[in-house]
Amino acid sequence: MTPWRPAPGTPYHRMARTDAHRWWLPPAATAAVAAGTAAAVGVLLSVRSLVGLLTGRSSGPADEPDFGPIGETALLLLVVAAALPVVLVVARSWQQRPAGTLTSVEGRVRWRWLTACLLIAVPAVWFMLAGFSQLLDLTGEPTAAPAAWVGWPKFAASLSMLLLLVPLQTAAEEYVFRGWLLQAVGAFVHRPWLAIGPQAVLFATAHGWGTPWGFLDLLTMGLVCGWLTVRTGGLEAAVALHLVNNLIAYGGVAALGLLGSAGTAADAPWQLCAVSVLALAGYALAVRWQADRRGIAARTRPAGSKPAGSQPAGSQPAPRSRPAGWRGAEEAGAAG
Repeated sequence: MTPWRPAPGTPYHRMARTDAHRWWLPPAATAAVAAGTAAAVGVLLSVRSLVGLLTGRSSGPADEPDFGPIGETALLLLVVAAALPVVLVVARSWQQRPAGTLTSVEGRVRWRWLTACLLIAVPAVWFMLAGFSQLLDLTGEPTAAPAAWVGWPKFAASLSMLLLLVPLQTAAEEYVFRGWLLQAVGAFVHRPWLAIGPQAVLFATAHGWGTPWGFLDLLTMGLVCGWLTVRTGGLEAAVALHLVNNLIAYGGVAALGLLGSAGTAADAPWQLCAVSVLALAGYALAVRWQADRRGIAARTRPAGSKPAGSQPAGSQPAPRSRPAGWRGAEEAGAAG
């Protein structure tokens, strides 16, 4: 069956509003995503129990095996990553649209744009971590006792696992929150912020409750990543920031032998939240500037048109595509 495609000029948050759209389809498909993810997680946990029995790490179904910090962290990342293929399959099978419509308005990963966003994310995350450390010192907050360097063999093993699985984990979170949920709400609303807000709240809630500052930090990240997704017409900017942040965070705890520790982003103190808001704002401004400079498409293009950056030398660049919807969103979504 030929998939239904969004009409030309459709902004990212309206990509699920094809001619196949029915009012009941987004909530029903969202339930299918939840059920499919739960089933995939169940399979992973069953495999874990079976491997535990075969390797002598557990003696029965009620005796949960322990594969150590690296193994248990790998399992946690895989549990989150299990949602990634599910949302792609449900978009194609239930909503009868190309799975790539979850990725960007171009229907694919824009690799050069993703690379550019990664290069912007590195200094942003470095500023956040360095600023957090400095602010802790300035406020005289006690820090945890220094942990010992774990050694190259264990760190190399941990880093290999993280480089393999963290990209899948962060991509899954972005495809679920900034992709699926943003578009599920966007199928009913024209104004982007009405679609951006709910997924940001759910993103913060999904990380659990630690401190009010941790919740605010996660909420801000969800709002910024949601805005960048609509503003740049795809998930690349959000994935880049999330990937760099998680790789550095996991890499740091791996270097100190603290993989599997109970702390999460939801437990952030006010010092981290304060610096993180500044880093997120700087990242958003830099990405927006680069998107305008590169002419990154924020809406679907007519069939046969060339993507940004594909014009022959000496020709005039295509007009930059801006996400209609920040003003007069009704016109932008009319094609949907």
